[in-house]
Amino acid sequence: MNIDAILPADACADMNAVRMQIDRLDRALVRLLAERLTYIERAGALKQSRETVRDEWRIQDVLAKVLAESRRIGLPSRIAEPVWRALMENSIAH
Repeated sequence: MNIDAILPADACADMNAVRMQIDRLDRALVRLLAERLTYIERAGALKQSRETVRDEWRIQDVLAKVLAESRRIGLPSRIAEPVWRALMENSIAH
């Protein structure tokens, strides 16, 4: 089986198939996070001073958008919110 072949969760007949799909998604998430980081780095280069790196309004804006999308697609906020908070904090620290 192609490691990037998409198999819906309900079509996975065994744990090996489930694990292969989780690994496929993890690879995709890593690629997306790496791409996101290029924009974080560009934002850091565009900001005029270190004091402007942390933008509380933007943090709340991103979180609100993420939680709205999470609700729309059925991802529990108890999963989405801490993941994005950690992502934003680590992006700011980077």
